Amino acid sequence: MGKTGKTIGCIIGNAVAVFVSLIVIIPLVVLFLNSFKTAGEANRMTLTLPTEWRFENYAKVIEQGKLFTSFLNGLLYAACSVSIVVIAVSAAAFVISRNQKGVNRFLYYFIISGIAMPINNVALMKVMQAFHLVNTRFGIILLYAAINIPLSLFLSFGFIGTIPREIDEAAVIDGCSSHQLFVRVIAPLLKPIASTLFVLNFMAVWNDFTMPLYYLNNSGKWPMTLAVYNFFGAFEYSWNLVAADIILTLAPVLLVFIIGQKYIVGGVSAGSVKG
Repeated sequence: MGKTGKTIGCIIGNAVAVFVSLIVIIPLVVLFLNSFKTAGEANRMTLTLPTEWRFENYAKVIEQGKLFTSFLNGLLYAACSVSIVVIAVSAAAFVISRNQKGVNRFLYYFIISGIAMPINNVALMKVMQAFHLVNTRFGIILLYAAINIPLSLFLSFGFIGTIPREIDEAAVIDGCSSHQLFVRVIAPLLKPIASTLFVLNFMAVWNDFTMPLYYLNNSGKWPMTLAVYNFFGAFEYSWNLVAADIILTLAPVLLVFIIGQKYIVGGVSAGSVKG
C-alpha cells in the first residue's frame, strides 16, 4: 500500500510539473511560430505551423527596430554593471567575513538592508541629477551595480564563510600579502558564487524595463527592453514582427541562463549556508 501511494504521488507530482512547464513553454512556442508567419496569420495567435516560413521578418525587425544598437547598449549595461558587482562584492565579502568586528559588521547589515528596502525613484532622481548621471550610460551602469550589490553581498558573504580560515593562515605563513592572499588564493575558490552572481545579475539587468525608462531619455541609449516597447507602439498590429522582436530580445538571456544554469543552484545554496 505504501509503495502504491508513493507511485501515485510521483505520478501526480510529474503531472503537476508537466502542467507548470507547459504554462511557461507554450507562450514561447506561440511567439516562435508566429514570428515566421504573415501578419494575418500571426494575429490569430495559434500554435499552428506557418503556411510559409517568412524568415525576412527577423531582418525587417533588426533593420526597423534598431535592435543592433539596443543590443550593444543592453550588453554594455549588463556586462559592466555585473563586473563591478562581482569584483566589489567578492572583495568586500572577504574582508567583512574575515573581520566581523566593529564597523565591518555594521556595514554588512547596512548594505544588505537594501534587499528589503524599496527604491524611491523621486529621491534617486534627485541624486542622479545632482551628479549629472541622468541620461548617461555611465549613470545607468552605476545604478544597476548599486541595486544588485545587497543581495550579491549576502550570497558572497555566506559562501566565503564556508572557506576554512586555515587556508588564509597557510598562505600568510608562505609569505602572501593581504592582496596576494585574495587574488591568488581566495579568488579562485570563488568561481562558483561569482558565476552564480554573474548569471543572476546579468538576467536581472537585461530584463529590466523601469530604470532605463526613468533615467534614459535618449532612444539611442535604450536597451532592448525599451526597444521592444517602442517597436510594439509602432507595429502593434503586426504581431509577426512583434513576436520576432521579442524572440530576439529573449535569445541572449536564455543563452546565458542555459550556459550558467549549473552554477546557479550550487552557488545560491552554498551562499545561503551562513549569513
